[in-house]
Amino acid sequence: MRPEELDPGTLENRRVGPITVLFGYENGKYPYGNSFLVEGEEQSVMIDPCLGVVARRDALPKVDMVIHSHTHEDHIAGTHLFSDVPWYAHSEDALGLKSIDGLMDIYGLPPGETYDAFLAEIDSAFYYPHEGSSAGAVRTFEEGHSFDLGGVTIDVLHTPGHTRGHSCFLVSWGDSREERFVYLGDIELTGFGPYYGDAWSNLKDFESSMRRLKEVDAHWWLTFHHKGLIEGRETFLAMLEKFSAMIDDRESRLLDYIVAPRTLDEIVEHRFVYRPGQTGFLIDMTERRSMLQHLERLMASGVVALTNDHYQVVRARRT
Repeated sequence: MRPEELDPGTLENRRVGPITVLFGYENGKYPYGNSFLVEGEEQSVMIDPCLGVVARRDALPKVDMVIHSHTHEDHIAGTHLFSDVPWYAHSEDALGLKSIDGLMDIYGLPPGETYDAFLAEIDSAFYYPHEGSSAGAVRTFEEGHSFDLGGVTIDVLHTPGHTRGHSCFLVSWGDSREERFVYLGDIELTGFGPYYGDAWSNLKDFESSMRRLKEVDAHWWLTFHHKGLIEGRETFLAMLEKFSAMIDDRESRLLDYIVAPRTLDEIVEHRFVYRPGQTGFLIDMTERRSMLQHLERLMASGVVALTNDHYQVVRARRT
């Protein structure tokens, strides 16, 4: 369903302090997402404007800047609507806003029919905001940067893993936990588990980022997809624990499978990230990149060996 086919009156908004959450279709189910507006006494910000923002285009407020958690296609689909203000992204991901070729580099697709089809979809279905006279200036931020909106601050928490520049944002408007809100971006807390299958993804970084979030003290948490707005730190921590456990689940199932020697193609076909039987070039690519990261660290720890293009468990993994 394209944004112009949606009745914006069917899309829910939720106010939390100075924040207005703009929920997407089916609570942000891909290709939609959950964007949000932050209004301070001096400035206002739109964060991760998505297709749900496009659906609301006739009723959008004026903002002073747009901030992105990272530059995947679903997180920038509404950026073109704010062409007269600066666009911000972490320095590691900013090239995804500067050119569509830069965005394709982040995904790491090889040239071919799939590359061409995905590029065309990003350009049309996700309204890629090409640079030019109508595009906003692309600016960058780093870990620890603080946006002061007047009585409201947005602090950058660099949380790489999903992409190199993926960042969460801590929004504060008072001294109590109830006045602190964390935007999690694509740390989605779903049963699918963490996604680290693109060229700019990194399993080790993703794990470090999740450990860091366990130390953040806030009452409100928002995911871009699926789970949406979460109230209560203990609820968030329980969801994060289940989400992060999917990494060990995948690795344990992989180890069970390679008790007998297996080629990488066999491992990819077996499926550890996606369900068995799910097919497609992008699924194969994600499985390959994800499992290679698991295999590389298992080999580095001496648990797995590669012999004649076959991976096999050679000693028990330490728990």
